[in-house]
Formats: sequence, structure tokens, C-alpha cells
Amino acid sequence: MRIARPILLVTTPLGVVLGLREAWRLAGPAMATLMALMLTVVGGLVWWTVRRIRQEDAVARARHPVADWRGDDPAR
Repeated sequence: MRIARPILLVTTPLGVVLGLREAWRLAGPAMATLMALMLTVVGGLVWWTVRRIRQEDAVARARHPVADWRGDDPAR
């Protein structure tokens, strides 16, 4: 994971940009706009899901502050 994470963080945005460019080249501005809109919607849904999980995690930790139920206590 030490090598894969930085590679993914660099290549994913490059692939998205190149894909939008190809959509523009092959199908015109309408297709590139639709693809950009689709990426925005999917990104928003991912953000919404992550936010919900973090909220539920915070509620669970507030209910049981002593128990480290995930097992990732950095103090250990």
C-alpha cells in the first residue's frame, strides 16, 4: 500500500482529465459536459456516504467513549 496509494492519487485525476478530453474530442462539448456532470454526481454521492459513516462513527464513540471498538487506538 505504500507505493499503490501515491500512484492512485496521481493517476486517477490524470485519467479523469484525459477521459474528459477524449470525450470532447470524439463526441463534442455536449458529451464532455455530460461526463463532467456524471463525475460531479458520483463524487457528491461518495462524499455524502463518507460523511454519513463519519457521523455514525462519532455518535457511536460518543455513546461508548471508553470502549475502543475499532481497535485502532494510537496510544497503544
